[in-house]
Formats: sequence, structure tokens, C-alpha cells
Amino acid sequence: QVQLVESGGGSVQAGGSLRLSCAASGRIFSSYTMGWFRQAPGKERDFVVAIGWSGSLTRYADSVKGRLTIARDHVKNTVYLQMNSLKPEDTAVYYCAAAVRWYTDDRTMSRENYAYWGQGTQVTVSS
Repeated sequence: QVQLVESGGGSVQAGGSLRLSCAASGRIFSSYTMGWFRQAPGKERDFVVAIGWSGSLTRYADSVKGRLTIARDHVKNTVYLQMNSLKPEDTAVYYCAAAVRWYTDDRTMSRENYAYWGQGTQVTVSS
């Protein structure tokens, strides 16, 4: 069974930075696609970014391009989300997730295609 645990959330002022981590344990495979999603109160869980097994394939939501960066470490079974120039609209619970394959189309952005999820970590950005 795959276990995903997020950490690194907190409260920052607009323009600040945070680095989120997602540690994977259990029977997880390095070939899994890893993604980050976020959910604000009363809203649906939306796609943020995904990364393929080699790290060369990535896909970002337009709203975070140039500000958020994903990376993965196969040795540590950990995926990171570096968040810079944070805005109040970035406030949400951030979830990491794992999918069994990389999709070449928009299915990579759909939460329905991710089989494993972490518990989430809160990010709050104040004005």
C-alpha cells in the first residue's frame, strides 16, 4: 500500500515563499507520475502541477507557471513543490498524489486518474 505524507505548509505574507514536501512510503514505484493539487474552502480540488518518472516531463497550471516549481528525488522517494511569489489566491490545502502512468493529454490534470493521495497541508497567504 502506498502512503503519501505532505509537510512544509504554513502562513506567509503575499510575495513570500514556501517549500512543500511529499514523502512516499510503502510499495511505491519510481515510475509513478506525481502531482500536486489544491483545494480552497467551498471549492473543488484543482490541478497544480505533475511530473513524470524521469523528471523531464512536467505540466503546470497556467496560474502557477513561473512561480511554483516541482521536482522529485527518486532516492528519497520524495517530491517537492517550491512556491515563490505567493498570492492570497494560492491559499488552499495542498495535496500530493500518485498516478500509475503519465498521460500525454489532459488526463494528467484530472484528479480521477490519481490512485493515491496524501492527507494535505495548509498554505495560507495573507495580504
